[in-house]
Amino acid sequence: MSPKILRFAVILGGCGNKDGAEIHESVLTLLSIDRHGHRYQCFAPDVPQARVLNFLTNEPMNEKRNVLLEAARIARSKIKPLSDFAQKDFDILVLPGGSGVAYNLCTFAVDGDKMTVLPQVESALRAMHAAAKPIGAWCIAPVIIAHVLKKVTVTFGRDEKTAAVFRKSGATTVNTDARGLAVDHDNKVVTTPCYMLDARISEVAEGIDKGIQQLIKMV
Repeated sequence: MSPKILRFAVILGGCGNKDGAEIHESVLTLLSIDRHGHRYQCFAPDVPQARVLNFLTNEPMNEKRNVLLEAARIARSKIKPLSDFAQKDFDILVLPGGSGVAYNLCTFAVDGDKMTVLPQVESALRAMHAAAKPIGAWCIAPVIIAHVLKKVTVTFGRDEKTAAVFRKSGATTVNTDARGLAVDHDNKVVTTPCYMLDARISEVAEGIDKGIQQLIKMV
């Protein structure tokens, strides 16, 4: 354990793996941070949710939801708008995954290699990277890291289609299982695939905990 209490910023993309942040990944991240004796603050952008799905039928719902309000469900209301994020207040940044991240925090799900990243998300990522502070990204969230940083090593599990998109722009991709990590020491970036694979929750928990431990070591 690090000799000091570290401050984690955790960016959530809503609530629910299909149209927001993956709940297991988000909660397991917060649990791991706490178990290792550190502190976290959740953030989410105060923007409309890109889509809303019926989780039983996978069909679109004619509703409008807000990413920050939905993410507050996971954070038990202890969350701040991403516009309040300040790099100087944190030691580590983590982005849990979920399909909604690829809709709400960036447009990868719709635009593929022509994706854009929400400006507040990109600003937070660039600020932490410029300050040489560790960054973790789980599941599909490494698409944001690879798009913004370009020459970085990440994992998408064994998703060759996604990996191929970002290798074209300079990223190095490695195949891992749900318990594994891709560690880029030069960029201080740690990624793990979580539910990019057909994984058990115990495997996802192990991968996330290893990721949190690696980020702590990088501080």
